[in-house]
Amino acid sequence: MPKTIAVLGAGPGLGAATARRFGREGFDVALVGRRPEPLGALVEILDQEGIRAAAFPADLAEPAGVPALVDAITGRLGPIDVVEYAPIGSAPPFAPAAGLAAATLRGLMDLHLYTPVEVARAVVPGMVARGDGAFLLAQGVSALAGAPGMSGVGPVMAAARNWIQSLHAELADQGVYAGTLTIGAWIEGSAAHRAAAEHGRGGPVVAPEDLADHYWDLYTKRDRSEQVVPERG
Repeated sequence: MPKTIAVLGAGPGLGAATARRFGREGFDVALVGRRPEPLGALVEILDQEGIRAAAFPADLAEPAGVPALVDAITGRLGPIDVVEYAPIGSAPPFAPAAGLAAATLRGLMDLHLYTPVEVARAVVPGMVARGDGAFLLAQGVSALAGAPGMSGVGPVMAAARNWIQSLHAELADQGVYAGTLTIGAWIEGSAAHRAAAEHGRGGPVVAPEDLADHYWDLYTKRDRSEQVVPERG
């Protein structure tokens, strides 16, 4: 039976590249995102490329919906062997630290911390029982270090990073991998990259296909809990 990867936060950039990277290795793909139409279009594209995929529209900012989502995926494609979690929220992610309000943090916690925790609660026991599996989390570099005007999502992602590192240490000897792909560059072709270019903001750029290769490297080697892109000296 083919393995299944659940791409949570599937879009035309990193999500599509990840689906293709794992699909080429024989994985079935569950695509999860808010809008049914783009998901359906991506399913059709992947099908033309010989990759079996299915769409599961869901709002990942609603942690209570995780059990039903996981049931829908497993009922259609079988047990989830790999989770890739990289949603993009609709709320502005950054705020100055000096003016940060608790309400801003509460608005970010569901999508960036509570839902991945609930997904792990739903899928990790099965992975442990099978002796294999992985939970891959994409984050921005503000999870590693604060910067002026870039608080808000950073502290929330830092909490998720801490949780993933603990999960990595707890599960490594049970055949299950957990790790983060921490991205300190514009993802080529993304909405954020296009907006930055329009406003003359520079910085390193990384292709989504290269990030998907990093995911595959983390999944197969399992020798570290984090990959930072670009690497820091």
